[in-house]
Amino acid sequence: MENDRLKELLTAYADGELDEEGRREVEKRLAESEDLRRELESMKKVKSLTSHMQLAQPEEEVWKMYWNQVYNRIERGIGWILLSVGAIILLSFGAFHFVQDFLLDPEPPLIIKIGVSTATLGVIILLVSVLRERLFIRKTERYKEIVR
Repeated sequence: MENDRLKELLTAYADGELDEEGRREVEKRLAESEDLRRELESMKKVKSLTSHMQLAQPEEEVWKMYWNQVYNRIERGIGWILLSVGAIILLSFGAFHFVQDFLLDPEPPLIIKIGVSTATLGVIILLVSVLRERLFIRKTERYKEIVR
């Protein structure tokens, strides 16, 4: 168990994430152990190597071939349809309970009900408006193939 804690402290030390007390404890152990110093150097090398790594991105031509396949377009379309239907069901359920549990409840004052209802309706209208705008721009953008 002590060894696991020491490894965690050493990792945090290599990442510069230790507080003053933890840093002092690790430095004391480092001064006493050559194996620990080698382990720290190994961790630093691994961190240096992995910090410069990136996932390889496919060529643009590969993406075009992928999206030209009918199955991939159908799959994406079905996913969007199912997401939309699910969202409509959940929003309808939420709207029903909003009306039943909040608007029909006699306890909250009328002004609060009007304010909450107006703000909710405004957010919904803005959300739909932004989504429609983004979809319209995406379909009609003449320069979407140009990379900036």
